Amino acid sequence: MSINRVCISGNLTRDPVLRSTGGGMSVLSLGVAVNDRRKNQQTGQWEDYPNFVDCTLFGTRGEKLAQYLAKGSKVAIEGKLRYRSWNDQQTGQKRSALEVVVDELEFLSGQQGYAPQQYAPQAAPQTPQTRTYGQGRPAPAPAPQQPAYAPQPAPQQAYAPQQYAPQQPAVDASAGVYDEDIPF
Repeated sequence: MSINRVCISGNLTRDPVLRSTGGGMSVLSLGVAVNDRRKNQQTGQWEDYPNFVDCTLFGTRGEKLAQYLAKGSKVAIEGKLRYRSWNDQQTGQKRSALEVVVDELEFLSGQQGYAPQQYAPQAAPQTPQTRTYGQGRPAPAPAPQQPAYAPQPAPQQAYAPQQYAPQQPAVDASAGVYDEDIPF
């Protein structure tokens, strides 16, 4: 049994090239840079060393993806390795290459010109009238906030004549429990 699976993530080194075979099948060629971290023996510092991987995507998926990919895009690719060899027509020498035939491609960076929103806490909460959702529509009203722990009274039951009061927590958080006191 043999397994031929490759998973890489990195940045495109060039704009993808879309071409077609003599039979009309589309072929999309990509170059992906994948970093390898190694410790420099002379300086003792960790350094990134790039590996350049050629990738190929066949069929209509390649046509569709070509319009969304550009140099510098971050992608994750899953596929299989393929070795190919040919004779160079100009020099007459035998050439070879190892490439990844792409089965799955996932975008890890947004579209060009798109900046993801930062979700940081704000000084004062916004009112529902000032927030917008989508294309200028007002945001739905926020749900009422429930405290993190609110003891609920026991439900009234026909067979239980007395009511039960909620129990207090077994450990008081302000009692001075420290991380060193926990045995694991």
